[in-house]
Amino acid sequence: MPLDHPKFKAAAVQAAPAYLDLDASVAKTIDLVAEAASNGARLVAFPECWIPGHPLWTLLDSVPWGMQFVQRYFDNAMTATGEEMAAIQSAARAHAIHVVFGYVERAGGSLYMGQAIIDEAGNRLATRRKLRPTHIERTVFGEGDGSDLKVHETAIGRLGALNCWEHIQPLVKQAMFSQHEQVHVASWPSFCVSPDMAYALGHDANMAASQVYSLEGQCYTLASAAVFSEAMAELLCDTPFKQQFMRTGGGAAMIYAPDGRPIAAPLPPDQEGLVYAEIDLGMITLAKAFADPVGHYSRPDVLQLAFDPAPKSRVVGIEGAPALVRPEAAPAPAPEPEAAETEAAE
Repeated sequence: MPLDHPKFKAAAVQAAPAYLDLDASVAKTIDLVAEAASNGARLVAFPECWIPGHPLWTLLDSVPWGMQFVQRYFDNAMTATGEEMAAIQSAARAHAIHVVFGYVERAGGSLYMGQAIIDEAGNRLATRRKLRPTHIERTVFGEGDGSDLKVHETAIGRLGALNCWEHIQPLVKQAMFSQHEQVHVASWPSFCVSPDMAYALGHDANMAASQVYSLEGQCYTLASAAVFSEAMAELLCDTPFKQQFMRTGGGAAMIYAPDGRPIAAPLPPDQEGLVYAEIDLGMITLAKAFADPVGHYSRPDVLQLAFDPAPKSRVVGIEGAPALVRPEAAPAPAPEPEAAETEAAE
């Protein structure tokens, strides 16, 4: 029997987060999920740290100045298994749409750069963590492990996700490609830093990384990017230098085909909304006929990747007892319809 290649519509979010506000963040997420589904999308992708926003103050001033945001940020972070996650799972199930979104995960006394992958039945397939927070992000967040580099079998293909500069780490990409990823979500923060100050943090360089991800892995890439709003600027940019360094806008959402071509209509960088594209997984076959980095275009006799996908615990078992693994690593089913209806009524 010939292979069946799913075709579907996908959406990537370009929007400002409800900054430092967990309840408003979840409500905005659910609204965008509904909007994407109403326009026929079966997958919607959100930016990095979408809930409740990226800690941009770390780029702007000293540690003592940034301490004013620490408690508020922690208190408005999500847990991987809490009621906010359940509400978004219920929205995915209600609208029959896959949802991949970035969030700040609160676990014990630490924060992590999380991404949740939810299928169209509302099942939480994964809650992954960014393997290595980038530069100043390491003053805020902990890190993931090999279990966070995983591609998942879904009704719309083999689906994976990475955050931000995980896309410029060649070995991380190879670990994902080796799992025959077909649809990839690249979650980015706002590209609001002036390119004159730091070109590497701008949209040109980082959308190129998303485009190259598609080209190298012969997969579809949904690159979602946040918008830096006027309200966020008023909160964070309280000096002329900060206003010059970080500008409003910064949106650059795009969807790339397996041959690297952009296939969505872009939005202006300061406009909130969703970009859409038609996905045809049959196109992957054509792209891989030219290059497959984990198949006919590889040289395992010369180069191999050592990849440990096992989850790592901070506390190991004693006298042969099993290791303690973070509970959120296990997939969770969708909330029951009764619970979903209660949440909707509330």
